[in-house]
Amino acid sequence: MKKNYKAVIITAEGFEDEEVMYPIMRLHEEGFAVDIATKDAKLVLGRMGFPLELMVRYYGKLVDAKILNSADYDLVLLPGGFEAPDRVRQIKEVLNFVKNMYDEKKLVAAFCHGPWILISAGLLKGKKATGYVGIMDDIKNAGAEYLDEPVVEDSNIITSRHPRDVGQFMKAILAKFNN
Repeated sequence: MKKNYKAVIITAEGFEDEEVMYPIMRLHEEGFAVDIATKDAKLVLGRMGFPLELMVRYYGKLVDAKILNSADYDLVLLPGGFEAPDRVRQIKEVLNFVKNMYDEKKLVAAFCHGPWILISAGLLKGKKATGYVGIMDDIKNAGAEYLDEPVVEDSNIITSRHPRDVGQFMKAILAKFNN
């Protein structure tokens, strides 16, 4: 794997702990430079109380989600936890960034409740996608075909449905960079 890929994980207060921790560590392990983006570069806590500060200290750099530039990244990853994606999708600059990443054919990955951000960015119409079963209707109402599968790939979008699928999700993401 090329060692100079750069990823950004965008999250907020109330993230699903393992959906942030595991991807950051796996990306770091594979040689990615990892930025962790939150609104105003604020250190936040996971749903179970995990401090994002520990991930920033050892595995990535904390950046402001409102000033991301698609030219700087190869991958954007949008983890779940029902609270964090709902907060993230209200940041107009993030929606523009995610749309730019998609338009530039860069990898856009979301899981659990993370596809809410894809919906708000207008990216799921006509696509196949998955996500947490609780947002199945949201995915369908956005014009996508919902598939109850661990990982769904459609063009440069990868979605996954649940924390228990994080291993398969990361394998699918990393396979895109193993050329």
